[in-house]
This record gives sequence, structure tokens and C-alpha cells, in this order.
Amino acid sequence: MKSRAYETLELEALGSVLRVTLNRPERRNALSVELMAELLDLLATVERDAETSVLVLRGAGKGFCSGYDVGGDGEDEDRPSPIAKAQEVREDSRVFDRLWRLPVPTIAQVHGACLAAGTDLALSCDLVVCAEDARIGYPAVRSMGAPATHMWLYHLGPQWTKRLLLSGDSLTGAKAVEVGFALEAVPAAQLDDHVLKLATRLAAIPRDLLTVNKHVVNRGIDLMGRTLLQETAVTQDVLGRLAPGAEAFWETAARDGLKRAVAERDAPFADGDPIE
Repeated sequence: MKSRAYETLELEALGSVLRVTLNRPERRNALSVELMAELLDLLATVERDAETSVLVLRGAGKGFCSGYDVGGDGEDEDRPSPIAKAQEVREDSRVFDRLWRLPVPTIAQVHGACLAAGTDLALSCDLVVCAEDARIGYPAVRSMGAPATHMWLYHLGPQWTKRLLLSGDSLTGAKAVEVGFALEAVPAAQLDDHVLKLATRLAAIPRDLLTVNKHVVNRGIDLMGRTLLQETAVTQDVLGRLAPGAEAFWETAARDGLKRAVAERDAPFADGDPIE
């Protein structure tokens, strides 16, 4: 595969499998503006690359992805208007939608923390395989609106989606398989080899056949209302960010720092380990 060099992504061509690593370990692979732009560019390249049949997405360092880089360039000091914020959320969602619509199969290889928008990234892939001790959840619902892609519903069903998005609680990788977030969970030390073996097995099918069969399944989910649901989620996400509780959170973050604001927000939930 021929592509430009990326600052936040590492690429490995392993036969017809392309393994892409989010490479911001110092920021827990948080989704910065640059990383999102580079992902969008990469996905456009993969669409045109006949040599790539399967894409594997993983994270460098201790975890998969901690969500948006709200401690870096993810939240401006000057808060945008609701209309501008909605457009910003839609722009971010373009990356997840492009990943969802990629012609070739995609596998999210999840280890460590997979939180907030990191779950949007994982659930926009076709398959999710995780380490048994991964930590998966959307704690941002406690202070920052709603998941804009809302793929949880299609994977977990309404009750587990509500259980997790009404609490911000997390799952272990093993529990994620049980409730439908992930396909498989394996010991962390085996994750690389296990995912590559699965990707290589899929890549034994001609790319065009992979594409048509993926397209039919994805179209079925679209017929269930995915696009309309995501537009609704964008609106509710922006409304949620304007709620008094959300405003109070950002006031604390501005005054005392984001780490202190998160600690105060999560204090009532401190007795709860990830659901096993």
C-alpha cells in the first residue's frame, strides 16, 4: 500500500492485511484533530487500494483509545455556539461513518482502556476482538452529552445500552463479549496473534466478495435506522452539553483543571469496578 507518512498512525502491510496503530501513547491515543484528519485520509486511501483486503485497528502503549483529546485540542476555551458544536460533532462522525462504510472488513483490536469516543471508533468496525482485561465504557455521559454515533444499541440491545449509558460504568473485555460489544476476548498476551490470524483468514477471500457481503449486512443496519438515529444523537449530544450539570463540570475544569473535574464527577461511582 502506498500512502503518505502519518504523524499519529503507524501502518504495517502484512500481506493483504493492513494493521493500523493509533500512535499517541503519551496521550492514551486520544483522538486529536490531527489524528482524526489522518484517519480520514488513510480510509480514503484504503478505499482505492486493491492490495488491502482487511484493516486491523489497534492502539499503541497501554490502551486502545481514551476518547477525544479534551485535555489537548479537543475542547476549546471559547465554547462554540450550539449550531457550531453540532457541525463539529457531525464532522467528527464523518470519520466513524467512513470507517463503517469502508469496503473491506475492519477489526478493532482492543486492549487496555477503550473509553468514550474510543468506543465509537471500535463499534464502527465490523468486528471487535479484545483483551479479557480491557476496560470498555463511556464515562463521558456523566458530564459531556451523548455518544454521537450510538452504535451501542445495534450491538448490545436496548437494556445493556441503557445500563451502561445511563451510568457511565465500564465493562471488562470478557463481559463485553457476553453483552455483545465484542466478538471475542482473549488473554492480552495472545491478542496480536489472535487478531492477525483472524484477519488473515478473512483476507483469504477475494476483496470484492468481502465487499459485497459486508455491504449487505451494513445496509440491513442502515435500514434499522442507523443514519437517522445518529442525527438524533448529534442533537441530543449538543443539548446535553448545554445542561446545567455539564456546564458546571466545565466550570470546575476551567477553574481547577480537567483531572480534578473528572475526579469529582466520578466520585459517586468510585466503588464500582468494571462489570465482569
